Amino acid sequence: MRSDVLKKGIEKAPHRSLLRALGFTDAEMNRPLIGVANAGNEIVPGHLHLDELTRAVKDGIRMNGGMPVSFGGIAVCDGLAMNHEGMKYSLPSRELIADSIETMARAHAFDGLVLVTACDKIVPGMLMAAARLDLPCLVVSGGPMLAGNFRGRAVSLSNVFEGVGAVKAGRMTEADLAELEEAACPGCGSCAGMFTANSMNCLTEALGLALPGNGTVLAVSAARRRLAKEAGMQVVELVRRDLRPSKILTPAAFENALVVDMALGCSTNTVLHLLAIAYEAGVRLELELINKVSARTPNLCRLSPAGPFHLQDLDEAGGIPVVMAELDRKGLINRDVLTVTGKTVAENIAGRQNRRPDVVRPVSEPYAPSGGLVVLWGNLAPDGGVVKASAVAPEMARHRGPARVFDSEEAAVAAILGGTIRSGEVVVIRYEGPKGGPGMREMLTPTSALAGMGLDREVALLTDGRFSGATRGAAIGHISPEAQEGGPIAVLQDGDMIEINIPERTLNVDLDAGEIRRRLAAWRPPAPKITRGYLARYARLVSSASTGAIIRDDREEE
Repeated sequence: MRSDVLKKGIEKAPHRSLLRALGFTDAEMNRPLIGVANAGNEIVPGHLHLDELTRAVKDGIRMNGGMPVSFGGIAVCDGLAMNHEGMKYSLPSRELIADSIETMARAHAFDGLVLVTACDKIVPGMLMAAARLDLPCLVVSGGPMLAGNFRGRAVSLSNVFEGVGAVKAGRMTEADLAELEEAACPGCGSCAGMFTANSMNCLTEALGLALPGNGTVLAVSAARRRLAKEAGMQVVELVRRDLRPSKILTPAAFENALVVDMALGCSTNTVLHLLAIAYEAGVRLELELINKVSARTPNLCRLSPAGPFHLQDLDEAGGIPVVMAELDRKGLINRDVLTVTGKTVAENIAGRQNRRPDVVRPVSEPYAPSGGLVVLWGNLAPDGGVVKASAVAPEMARHRGPARVFDSEEAAVAAILGGTIRSGEVVVIRYEGPKGGPGMREMLTPTSALAGMGLDREVALLTDGRFSGATRGAAIGHISPEAQEGGPIAVLQDGDMIEINIPERTLNVDLDAGEIRRRLAAWRPPAPKITRGYLARYARLVSSASTGAIIRDDREEE
């Protein structure tokens, strides 16, 4: 066992003495040492109950002959960090999470890991650590929140964000919004729609690094506690078999994740995160593959914000195994990929029955013949931009309109809520990318304001930042190169005509190449917004969104 470097031999007597100070018995020292990374805290609703789930994981480890040791991790609530300086720290926290887990696991010679997580950047940060460390491990999420009930209608956090715009437009009263605010988030768990947290927890299943049910079993259910115990028991089996992420996170596994991503209509943030996880796993994953997978994958689900259903409905249908079983009927799933169950994908999905065909449509009757996410290319996005096509109104799939350019999210929000944005315009928010933000803030406030005001079918929004999974509308993010690095978005001017064509996968500005070159020749990057601390270091080191906004190490690029 790897942990023998702490426990075996006369020269390790001081080490054993320290373990005895923790209460370890001789029998416990002879067991596999399993680290349990617990991201629980009292500020993130999705993480409020993780201490309880961590205890269940530890019970399962003990039941199967392992010795669990838990340690803490950070977690940023994207909802609470939205639309202020705090959001600059959300994506960068992903790197801190991966680095801190690497530090704890290597410093203490763990034999295996269980990663207890729930929300937004925490899931991919932990998956990046899993791929980097290559220790036997699996992920246990906290599970999705129940949807709220507002006057007989299922609602979630995105409805509250949109409610702000509705009040500003006179379509909702402040009293109505206050009632919605009370109802939308009824308890712990990751917010109830197919937002980033639930997207990544579902894709963790599809990648093979979580047990079936990880993405959809509700946070408040006893089944979630049982799943945590089963995960604890299973990690000991993984250690015994030396079944590591490198045997699971293959190119075929990432392709499975992309196929499920397209079928579900997941958050655009999944593109950033899958690229980053693949990098840590040593798997080449490029933006071009996303459109290829999207073109052949039918969109089977329309969960909030793209439709009326929530994660509890997907769980009732049978969860991710049912989605994969439906996709397998069309030959879209790599069946032989190994998973942390110790079985292949084919074995995991065998015999799964779709209990809610209204939620997971049969592969023969999809919402759309192609997937929920697409990458757009053109002279405005030479290195690509990402849009959740399944959440775009049909009339906005092709749109041509004049640019309204803003150099920050705050300026754009003030214009939107101030009623100065006109039908047909294209709102452009720049200098919010990985370097320019820094930190690539999510833009849920402006997109929700547009939706709440009824403008999501009339106004598009482009940014070199990114969007929450709760965003709907013609919202195109991750535009690369970003403005801070001299991408064409940096030299857009009010009135420039922008053409969006989602079916053709293009994003262009009506300027010839010579004019763009002339403008860029006269452009100079603005001074960094933050010059001290973690974000200043992050801005200096982070890569483009087109490569996952990662912090590269010294590996040579092939």
